[in-house]
Amino acid sequence: MKNISINKIGYTIGVLGVALILFWIGIFKFTATEAKSIEGLVKNSFLTSWLYDVTTLQGASNLIGAIEIATAIALVLHFYWKKIGVVAAVLAILTFLSTLSFILTTPGMFRMVDGILVTNFFILKDLMALGISLLVLDNSLEKNSEKLHKQLPL
Repeated sequence: MKNISINKIGYTIGVLGVALILFWIGIFKFTATEAKSIEGLVKNSFLTSWLYDVTTLQGASNLIGAIEIATAIALVLHFYWKKIGVVAAVLAILTFLSTLSFILTTPGMFRMVDGILVTNFFILKDLMALGISLLVLDNSLEKNSEKLHKQLPL
């Protein structure tokens, strides 16, 4: 009977979960609804506001979506192709650092509810995704190639 590694299962679920979320949200970026909904986040961030100087509202959303879809695909491929894992991890890390910066750059992100300071919690999920992306980078680096092979999906 094959040994079951909880670490391997957890890593696989984590990476595939991040890839699924990026892919799904990336597809949604191609809609006018999502382009409009991210406008306040994108235009207030020093990391992304320049997009509106070089393209339209929908064009910026499409570019972000294309990057998210490409990152998702690369994350899945990293299980089989170590070098793409480094690219996938770097793209994911940059994506999640950018989205986490929205917490600090978007006006009105924090508010008091029943005496507790809260934020738009949907962005906080990116903390976990950032951590998983760092694991992908670590597992994809040359020195860890044997470790990556052991992390192949079930």
